Amino acid sequence: EVHRETEIDLYALLQKRLSQLEEAEGGFDQFTRSYKTFGVQRQPDNSLLFKEWAPAAEALFLTGDFNEWNKFSHPYTKKEYGKWELILPPKHDKSPAVDHRTKLKVVVHTAEGDRLYRISPWAKYVTREEKSVIYDWVHWDPPEQYTQIHPRPKKPTSLRIYEAHVGIASPEGKVASYDNFTTNVLPRIKELGYNCIQLMAIMEHAYYASFGYQITSFFAASSRYGTPEELKRLIDVAHSMGIMVLLDVVHSHASKNTEDGLNRFDGSDSCFFHSPPRGEHSLWDSRLFNYSSWEVLRFLLSNLRWWMEEYRFDGFRFDGVTSMLYHHHGIGTGFSGDYSEYFGLQVDEDSLVYLMLANHILHFLYPDCITVAEDVSGMPALCRRVEEGGLGFDYRLAMAIPDKWIQILKEFKDEDWDMGNIVFTLTNRRYGEKCIAYAESHDQALVGDKTLAFWLMDKEMYSNMSSLIPMSPVIDRGIQLHKMIRLLTHGLGGEGYLNFIGNEFGHPEWLDFPREGNNQSYHYARRQFNLVDMDHLRYRQLYAFDRDMNWTEDKYGWLAAPPAFVSAKHEGDKVVVFDRANVLFIFNFHPTQSFQGYRVGVEVPGKYKIKLDSDETLYGGHGRLDHNTEFFTEEQPYNGRSYSMLVNIPPVLTH
Repeated sequence: EVHRETEIDLYALLQKRLSQLEEAEGGFDQFTRSYKTFGVQRQPDNSLLFKEWAPAAEALFLTGDFNEWNKFSHPYTKKEYGKWELILPPKHDKSPAVDHRTKLKVVVHTAEGDRLYRISPWAKYVTREEKSVIYDWVHWDPPEQYTQIHPRPKKPTSLRIYEAHVGIASPEGKVASYDNFTTNVLPRIKELGYNCIQLMAIMEHAYYASFGYQITSFFAASSRYGTPEELKRLIDVAHSMGIMVLLDVVHSHASKNTEDGLNRFDGSDSCFFHSPPRGEHSLWDSRLFNYSSWEVLRFLLSNLRWWMEEYRFDGFRFDGVTSMLYHHHGIGTGFSGDYSEYFGLQVDEDSLVYLMLANHILHFLYPDCITVAEDVSGMPALCRRVEEGGLGFDYRLAMAIPDKWIQILKEFKDEDWDMGNIVFTLTNRRYGEKCIAYAESHDQALVGDKTLAFWLMDKEMYSNMSSLIPMSPVIDRGIQLHKMIRLLTHGLGGEGYLNFIGNEFGHPEWLDFPREGNNQSYHYARRQFNLVDMDHLRYRQLYAFDRDMNWTEDKYGWLAAPPAFVSAKHEGDKVVVFDRANVLFIFNFHPTQSFQGYRVGVEVPGKYKIKLDSDETLYGGHGRLDHNTEFFTEEQPYNGRSYSMLVNIPPVLTH
């Protein structure tokens, strides 16, 4: 009953917000296009309209290269509701008063008599001089704009996501570019069988080592990788390959930076945020949005619309959703799944309504849009439609799965692996809410942890990955388990699958961005694709398995099928068997024992053939199975009923 009341209340609050938007702004369509009226806008006569929201400011001025940095010559006019406007007429030659790629600043005068220099929250492009710490607002209005020509791909029934970071997408020790990604990485993603890319660290962030999660300019695509036009081309080329592109969007918090961020834009400690302490995140050292504010809703919802319209992204992975959902932000809180943890005064109603509003608007305007929630709490109905009282996301990340694999590899010997617990973790999800399963993402590769391949093989990856020498026991075990962990997660863990860039071929080591603590080194802030391109290294074998695993799923569609039926999770034999989408999966995790004549139940009687075998030599296996053999079922009595069993099954081989 409590659950139903909460659902009805939330949906009523959403309806109320939508009707308020209709009344005050003429509907959400106009409201969410506010990027066309705020910031700087070129008018048909080439005059420039500047508009900001700075409710606590006493006065606003515009300065920049265009007026030789005069701080008082161009004042904004105060309008109602804390808005400020300024019109710059065109030059004598009818060209705009501010040239493309020239610098600007907003000068804010506060009630306390301070003069502050700020970047417009709506700035579309910001850059940093090599020796400077602060980012500059640069007017972006190129004479030649990139025109995207390829249509957006349709939403796939089976979502296979390649999580990527443009800056690390090269073997070279530097910040890689949008163009490098377009030319060198997109063809690999296509070959590997992924149909969706999740791009991290695109929204501008002053601190590179924040991995893109401390945003300073919400409407600016990061200039450290190139220009906005080059990002548009990247997305257009991805679309030409039939690949969707999701933006990792950070609306859960913002950087504390003042001179090149949103913090204290108008001189007050609130503006876009709650006043402290509610407006500060104690663990992230960042500012928290006031989702009940009309102008904050305008800013954030228009931000989503901007990335969809200007760059033609296909959807979003919402970061930090757990922090948004609860007043306690998930800090020092465990979640057992009890409903009392999800419905009560600890829930932030304003945030919930914002997320419902965002999902409702996105899916209404863009029916093929995909939204993914990063939530560790397991909030019920997160991935149900808003009309049902849900929050409207399409998918949630199955965040317990990678944690389970890391825990197993850290804490247990092979013979002590708990098959039942592994299967439970992979299948423990809310019915009717889609999950993205993954064995590891960027989280597991950050400093203090390492990739699964490195957990499995560690320093032997430096010396024993050549296929020209016999496999050492460590490399043999590592390569086989790397494939099995991925396929088991892919087949059993969700309705979508995610891989982080480089991990498909067993990228060694970990991720660490240039910072003071490592002498600004790029050594661990790159992806060594050159390892795959060397014929004699075993990274190629892991790459080939990942490719064929995805294309096998593409053919049979198990991610789009109902959850698997697990027919065996045998602790002594370390065997897991399940079927899904008429595909039979058989895993033997026993470290030393293979099985002959092993009988397993199947849902559909008939003839079976091997379609993907991790033991194939192509994938670094031992090639012990004959792929031409056909396997037949026969009826077997069990507990008074008749079951189909594969009877001439191939040997269930140890890894």
